[in-house]
Amino acid sequence: MALQQIVEQTVTGLGYDLVEIERTAGGLLRITIDLPWQAPEEAAPELSAETAPDQFVTVEDCEKVTRQLQFALEVDGVDYARLEVSSPGIDRLLRHEQDFIRFEGAVVDLTLKQPIGAAGGEKINANRKKFRGTLERTEEGGWQIVWSDEPPVKPGVRVSKKREPAPLQAMGFTLDELREARLAPIVNFKGRAAKPE
Repeated sequence: MALQQIVEQTVTGLGYDLVEIERTAGGLLRITIDLPWQAPEEAAPELSAETAPDQFVTVEDCEKVTRQLQFALEVDGVDYARLEVSSPGIDRLLRHEQDFIRFEGAVVDLTLKQPIGAAGGEKINANRKKFRGTLERTEEGGWQIVWSDEPPVKPGVRVSKKREPAPLQAMGFTLDELREARLAPIVNFKGRAAKPE
């Protein structure tokens, strides 16, 4: 059986989602898992995305998957030097349509396979491949990223209220055009904001 198949069967059999399999030259086999996600309407209609409790992969979850994978990989004779099972982290990789639905409205980093070229018009550099912005669903049902090229305001610097903000820009894309899509690793050291009542 292929490595992808063994790992996927083991991880999903234990009730987790497989996010990524990565092999390095030093023999490291890195498996990234996440808890299964259902749209809030499917999971519990009375819970919205804001009121649903946050759930995270724990160390115990990683231990359980590691033990089972060690057994499964040994049975199938998969060669590796070290096995590492972890959660996706704050810069989680987005691969499947369900990942994009789950993180709609989040700030993401996208890298295109090909430069944007003439499609960007005069406002966007034709050689540009990387974008950071908000992930949104288009009216046609596709995906787009919305961003502003305005530089971030530095702490302590006053911004004039008369200054016009940079216009928002949007770019539609398909999953086939992406080399990589990840959640933007934005850290807030002030803690979580209070949830609206």
